[in-house]
Amino acid sequence: MLAVIQRVSEAKVEIDGQINAQIQQGFLILLGIHQSDTEADCLYLANKISALRIFSDAEGKMNLDIKAVDGRIILVSQFTLIAQTKKGNRPSFIEAARPEEAIPLYELLIELLENKLGFPIQTGQFGADMQVSLVNDGPVTIIIDSQQPNS
Repeated sequence: MLAVIQRVSEAKVEIDGQINAQIQQGFLILLGIHQSDTEADCLYLANKISALRIFSDAEGKMNLDIKAVDGRIILVSQFTLIAQTKKGNRPSFIEAARPEEAIPLYELLIELLENKLGFPIQTGQFGADMQVSLVNDGPVTIIIDSQQPNS
C-alpha cells in the first residue's frame, strides 16, 4: 500500500458538486492499494499514520501527532498511485488491486484508524470521480510504502 499523507489546514472532497468530506487541520491521505497488499499492510499503515508526528509544537518543531492537535483525516482511495510508468508514456494500472480486493482493505484501514485514533475517518467514495481540494500546510507531504517499511 502506498499512502501519500498531506498535512492540511483544510481539505474537502466533492462528488457531483456535493461535499462528501470536509476537515480543517489534519491529514488528507491518498491511498493506493497494490494487488499484493494484505491486512498486514493495513495494520502497518494504521500504526504509522496514527503515530506520525508532523505537527508543530510550541517551539515550531514537528513533534506532535494528529491526536495532540485534535486533527481529523480524510482518506481517499486513488488507484493511480500504483501506476507503472517505466515503459512508454501511458501509465499502466495493471498492478493496482481490483475493486473486489481493494475495497475490503480500504474499509479495514478506515476501521483500524478509527479504533486507534478514537474519531471517525472521513472518506471519498471508492471508484467515484472526485474533486479533491486542500491547503497543504507547510507544505508537508509524507509518503509511506508498506512494502518498503525501512524507507
